[in-house]
Amino acid sequence: MNVLIIGSGSVGIGLGTSLLSQNINVSFLASCETANKMKQEGIKRTGLFENYSFDCNEFEVYAQYSQIPDDSVDFVLICTKTVVNKTVSKELSENKRILKNDFKILICQNGFGNDEFYLKFFDKNEVFCARVITGFTRPQRNISEVTVYTEPIMLGSLQNENPNCLIPIADAITKSGIKCELTDELDKYLWAKMLYNCTLNPLGAILDVTYGELKDNPYSKNIMDKLIEEIFDVIDASPYSTFWNNSDDYKEIFYSKLVMDTYNHYSSTHQDIKRKIRTEIDTLNGKVIELADKYGVDVSTNKTIYNLIKAIENNF
Repeated sequence: MNVLIIGSGSVGIGLGTSLLSQNINVSFLASCETANKMKQEGIKRTGLFENYSFDCNEFEVYAQYSQIPDDSVDFVLICTKTVVNKTVSKELSENKRILKNDFKILICQNGFGNDEFYLKFFDKNEVFCARVITGFTRPQRNISEVTVYTEPIMLGSLQNENPNCLIPIADAITKSGIKCELTDELDKYLWAKMLYNCTLNPLGAILDVTYGELKDNPYSKNIMDKLIEEIFDVIDASPYSTFWNNSDDYKEIFYSKLVMDTYNHYSSTHQDIKRKIRTEIDTLNGKVIELADKYGVDVSTNKTIYNLIKAIENNF
């Protein structure tokens, strides 16, 4: 089984080392600077669970599609930031020669609806998504550190396709130490992550604080309550659903468990702001706003948070 990972950041290297640990052939498509670092020093998975280290001769790394052999890829894992999905989906479609006849694409990103970009070029039985709630950071270009774990990685389809073709990926990740499962209810899991990310990520970045500090401050907690309530209004108005009947039920587990499990964590949005790069706000609160406009729901608090992040980005 040959796996190509597009995007060699913390998630890409984290999942790539997991697969390599189970003797799966893994290659990476990375930026030139990251590719050079990986070729020189190999890659590592550190932090929680078992740590792994692989020399550069144990995997392939490419800086451009022209270097990838024809008819060589069984699975493509999309681990880039969502801001480049339009470009990545188009470039992958233009290089279908590298894909085997029964290839599958697995999108491992934040946000909701990221498969829409790829469905413009590929059939729905070729495009799957993952809910990755495990916390990965990248202390160096070639190292992924597992910093937070709350629930298993979930693999499935937003197009009601059978996910059994992903069993080899799920089994390998699980055997590497990070539990990974298949689901027929991926939309519920992704909305659970949307509730978590849309509430914590941008506000933590704006205020420059951890998740725990957001919870402990009554003023930021009030904002989070409003964000959660508006997102539930959108879910109720849309064809989607999640695991909780209402916002109060979700808030109970959100504050008592989810935030406490990640109390000292800084969000990926916070990290992006510190690095002065574009965030994934468009596929987080931006997606909530898009659906709210479609279904006629008031999401004023989400719009304020969205605009604040966009205002910060505008200065980059």
